[in-house]
Amino acid sequence: MTKKTVADIAVSQKRVFMRVDFNVPLDEQGNITDDRRIRMALPSIRSVLDRGGKLILASHLGRPKGKVDKKFSLAPAAKRLGELLGTQVNLVGDCVGPLADKAVQRLKPGQCLLLENLRFHEGETKNDPDFAAQLASLADLYVNDAFGTAHREHASMYGLPEKLGPGRRVCGFLIQKELEYLGRALENPTRPFLAILGGAKVSDKIPVIENLIKKVNAILIGGAMSYTFLKAQGIQVGDSKLEPDMLPQAAKLIATARQAGCELLLPSDHIVAKELRAHVDTAVQGPAIEPGWLGLDIGPATAKDYVSRIAKAKTIVWNGPMGVFETPPFDVGTRAVAQAIADTDCTSIIGGGDSAAAVEAFGLEDKMSHISTGGGASLEFLAGKPFAALDILDEA
Repeated sequence: MTKKTVADIAVSQKRVFMRVDFNVPLDEQGNITDDRRIRMALPSIRSVLDRGGKLILASHLGRPKGKVDKKFSLAPAAKRLGELLGTQVNLVGDCVGPLADKAVQRLKPGQCLLLENLRFHEGETKNDPDFAAQLASLADLYVNDAFGTAHREHASMYGLPEKLGPGRRVCGFLIQKELEYLGRALENPTRPFLAILGGAKVSDKIPVIENLIKKVNAILIGGAMSYTFLKAQGIQVGDSKLEPDMLPQAAKLIATARQAGCELLLPSDHIVAKELRAHVDTAVQGPAIEPGWLGLDIGPATAKDYVSRIAKAKTIVWNGPMGVFETPPFDVGTRAVAQAIADTDCTSIIGGGDSAAAVEAFGLEDKMSHISTGGGASLEFLAGKPFAALDILDEA
């Protein structure tokens, strides 16, 4: 998927509508707790501003369900962006209608504004043609730099560029980077190619595993999803988190991997406890877990095995933690995997979400080749699903 980027279009004096992903986490006081998504959009933003474009930024935040809800206002994002750019970024009180029209008319070359939350209107998530037309009326050019929403056919992602037509719709540098790393990993990886999958649910990862089985040399499984795979092989998992209705599917995936010549590795031991809380008494059990115990992290033997395999890999895709890394001491396995990836000379792609949060919590983000900004989007990309919102952008 090779797309024209914001660098390929002349933006001087033009109204440039840029769809960004400012869906940032906020604390109860409305303060941003992680501004990475805003920082990642800066190269595309500066490219337009430095070349004299009139920049209209738009994003969603949370799930306000088509109604105005002040707790989902983009005001904190506008404030933070202004701090990063060293200039005031005005938040417009709406994303369509007279307020938006007037604000855009007042924009001068080299200035930008941020429209209020797109999802305050039902038309955004429904890809309503009238709403998309109102957004399109604000713009001469369209830039999509919101990878975290690229798997959604929403009005600002699909309807708007559809209305503008060919020759005026490109991707930003962030999406270019996502496509470069994720696309190359799936189409032409340097081998050995290793996938590391964790997290709570097998059901969330089935399409990803099905697609990766055909592409990778090995899949290392961790997190609570590993207990469903172990149970499917007849191994007892105590009181660990389980998806009983996924047992047949897990057994089928194990068989499919075997037939495809893809190693699917499961934990041989586990860090277990009687309950999930910080600094609780723990034990090491495995591969079976005794009744009354919860598996909460991969064990030391598993961590050692996974680390040795990571050391030999040339391409790694990682999505999902190895345990409940937010609660010590169940961060040890995830930390060992993150450190091993950081120490390798390989192309390392971290698939957003909890994996990205873990890498940042451990201070290792600078050691990774690419950290995706889209948890759900990167999963769908790895699953080989079509992305209409990217397909519609102009080809390079």
